[in-house]
Amino acid sequence: MTSLLLIPLDDTVVFPTMDVTLPVDAAGEDRVLLVPRHEGEYASVGTIATVAQNVRLPGGGRGAMLEGISRGVAGAAHTDHAGRLRVEVEERVDNVPVDGRTRELEREYRATVEEILELRGDDGRIASWVRAITEPGALADTSGYAPDLTFEQKVQLLEKVDVTERLELALGYQRERLAELQVRAKIREDVESGAAKQQREYVLRKQMESIRRELGEDDGSVVDEYRTKIEAANMPDEVREQAERELARLERSGEQSGEAQTIRTYLDVLIDVPWGKRSEDKLDPTATRETLDADHAGLNDVKDRIVEYVAVKKLREERGISADKRSGAILTLIGPPGTGKTSIGESIARAMGREFVRMSLGGVRDEAEIRGHRRTYIGALPGRLVRALKDAGTMNPVILLDEVDKVGADWRGDPSAALLEVLDPAQNSTFRDHYLDVELDLSEVVFIATANQAETIPGPLLDRMEVIRFDGYTVEEKVAIARDYLFARQRERNGLHAEEVVAPDGILRTVIAEYTREAGVRQLERELGKVLRKTATKIATDPSIAPVEIDLDAVRDALGRQKVFHEAAQRTAVPGVATGLSVTGTGGDVLFIEANATKSSKPGLQLTGQLGDVMKESARIALTFVRAHAEELGIDPDIFERREFHMHVPAGAIPKDGPSAGITMTTALASLLTDRPVKHTVGMTGEVTLQGRVLPIGGLKQKVLAAHAAGLTDVILPERNRGDLDDVPQDVRDAMTFHPVMTVTEVLELALEPAPKKAGSLA
Repeated sequence: MTSLLLIPLDDTVVFPTMDVTLPVDAAGEDRVLLVPRHEGEYASVGTIATVAQNVRLPGGGRGAMLEGISRGVAGAAHTDHAGRLRVEVEERVDNVPVDGRTRELEREYRATVEEILELRGDDGRIASWVRAITEPGALADTSGYAPDLTFEQKVQLLEKVDVTERLELALGYQRERLAELQVRAKIREDVESGAAKQQREYVLRKQMESIRRELGEDDGSVVDEYRTKIEAANMPDEVREQAERELARLERSGEQSGEAQTIRTYLDVLIDVPWGKRSEDKLDPTATRETLDADHAGLNDVKDRIVEYVAVKKLREERGISADKRSGAILTLIGPPGTGKTSIGESIARAMGREFVRMSLGGVRDEAEIRGHRRTYIGALPGRLVRALKDAGTMNPVILLDEVDKVGADWRGDPSAALLEVLDPAQNSTFRDHYLDVELDLSEVVFIATANQAETIPGPLLDRMEVIRFDGYTVEEKVAIARDYLFARQRERNGLHAEEVVAPDGILRTVIAEYTREAGVRQLERELGKVLRKTATKIATDPSIAPVEIDLDAVRDALGRQKVFHEAAQRTAVPGVATGLSVTGTGGDVLFIEANATKSSKPGLQLTGQLGDVMKESARIALTFVRAHAEELGIDPDIFERREFHMHVPAGAIPKDGPSAGITMTTALASLLTDRPVKHTVGMTGEVTLQGRVLPIGGLKQKVLAAHAAGLTDVILPERNRGDLDDVPQDVRDAMTFHPVMTVTEVLELALEPAPKKAGSLA
């Protein structure tokens, strides 16, 4: 046995008589062993090759020109001093059998190869080369040049050391190739005789169809598979007819047609829609309410509506009344951020025993996102609603349409217009997606839309919605939410156990009052997270300090100095400042309106604070009213001829608009001109007319909650908003005094302090 350098060839087989150039360093070697390798496994037999020449390859690498001479059986392996793998090799030189069987195999092999070459269109050079080979072993090795043989087949041929067995194996491979080529030739003749004038692409497709027919792999199996899936999908009759029409098109056109993939994709989507699948509703109103209460504090309006939906459905089922497709639940939750609109959707789904899918519509500008694309477009897809049903796996999920007020519109269409049909109980039982082009029954879906402002929702769409307003939480509700939900969640996120840290309600009130000013609880949860992270750091540093009761010092250490101040008393201590109440997309707020006057030869009114047109008009109405009723208010009428009035609404970087500051502006001007400060406990809201009447406004609940949070105890509001006080939580109503008014005169009597000195001192 001879020790030779082993050179592995990945997925390549080199036979004796082959000459190759490989990127290997064979310096100092006369002969090497080339062994095929696949996925780390070596063949048992390799090719002994002589190193004809060491060469330098392009790029500077080293290589070697090798000439295969014989087979070699690999034995024991070891590494040499250079770390290269060497093996003990038993060289097997081909003998020349003289028996009749070998000669017969040799003749048949030559005939088979020549026939193959003829079918391939050989010009005679390869056939002459094959005829020149006299040794049977080398003749069998010519199969190694065949491109149709696989790597495994070539390895099997290399491992056949016996010449007769090798020749027999090579002949079997060549017979398979010949049979395949003959079938191809027959198919080509059949096709070309009937399609001589057709395009080359048509010929190739027919060839493929003929090949698959010869192999027994026609389109029937694909069609049968789709037919079975359609049977199992439990589709409505109209949808089933559509699916069968598309399946018939697929069967007629064949798998290789241009439309086949489009039809198959459509059928896949149609079958994936859960036509016959529905979640079993939990029709227990009491259990539904308990689940909703366990997940969210407050929000009684939406909880009551869901319980009513469950109760009505329970009664209809118990009394055998068929389902009404126009009685679907479509709720729209409108309120400031952080009030639990999105999270309650998942809670509703769990309470009803249904699947939950969230669709974010913020920034969506393409109508096709809702209705889908028509199948004429490349890459067409169904709309989000169809995909939501597929994700849910049922036809009656709870679908949350998040941020519906932020849907855009551009040249691609208006998605809010597409939502008109979806959110209309009278129409959504026959919703038609552009891609599916069949009716889709959405009447069993519970739709819950969320929005921050109703003003940006198109009127026709808002008209189809059952609006439930989330007007924010009171301080006591925030304390309950922080104690029962937020604190526990942040404690778990920061790796603390319940017995390691506690926070009294008084500390929670401090965090709410001094570090947050919001209608919801999102900022509150962030502040509690900061406090608990500080506490977790201390416990991780010194575990002996547990349990920890969070006190005011811990709050100041984690959150810093007080960030929110109730400054109504300081701001209204001087005449000319009144406290108004406003509502924004983030909830209610307190608004200070300041008025002042300067001597001027050109009397007039200057407005600052980035006010909108409606608010500017309210300021002019306020000045006109005060001027018209100057004598009644004890003001010198001549003062208006010698003064320029300036009205400012602080927080000038924030745009402001709306008519509800009318009585506040009037009060600020009257306070300035009568030298009577506004009571620091009073906040007010209401639209004013030139005759001094006070008209109703919107968002009263949010404004009252903001006034309560700011420490105000008296609220002046329009008489026609008296009924809206029923929406205000009872604890807030008990803590405040409300003054419904009909005229500005009543407002001034309630809001202004008694006159400390003679009016008209500005003169």
